[in-house]
Amino acid sequence: MSVLSHSVPSLDARVAALVAFYRRVQTERMVGVPILNPALSVEAVGFQWGEAVAGETAPEADPVAEGVLITPWFMSLVRLPARAQGHGHRVGRSFVRDFGGERFDFIGAHDPAVGYHETCALFSPMQDFARMDQARETALESLKLVRPAPVPAAVSTTAAPVTTAEPVPSRRAFFLARRPGAGAAP
Repeated sequence: MSVLSHSVPSLDARVAALVAFYRRVQTERMVGVPILNPALSVEAVGFQWGEAVAGETAPEADPVAEGVLITPWFMSLVRLPARAQGHGHRVGRSFVRDFGGERFDFIGAHDPAVGYHETCALFSPMQDFARMDQARETALESLKLVRPAPVPAAVSTTAAPVTTAEPVPSRRAFFLARRPGAGAAP
């Protein structure tokens, strides 16, 4: 979304609040839980504004920040409304939402510090990731699979040589495939 109302918080501020919340969860609620992967930390990847439908998350149809949240215990697609909202009895409920060019089942979550948001699990637990850069790369590749490719500004009229491209795996195959040197993704 190119123009946002001056009353809408900045994308960076909303995403920072989300990351701060999950860092607190890690240090206050998850201490000693065996599913934590000590090689990973909480990080937001690829967040950008998407558009909400009026009445979907707010009557004003504020934009929704969309990206991937990595934690030591899960990696999820996240939809975070531009303004902190109350839970509206949506916590734990499932909603089919557009995310990029795809539709996914999201689960409602809420914390007073960040407000209502929705998550769609990609991986949990995170034990198959040996390093943070692997998790980050997986998050970026996941976003590439679900977000539409940008339309080129100009089309070249020069004939390019014909090449045979390797087939791109389906989104489901990507999420379920084995990574080299790792076990099966959950």
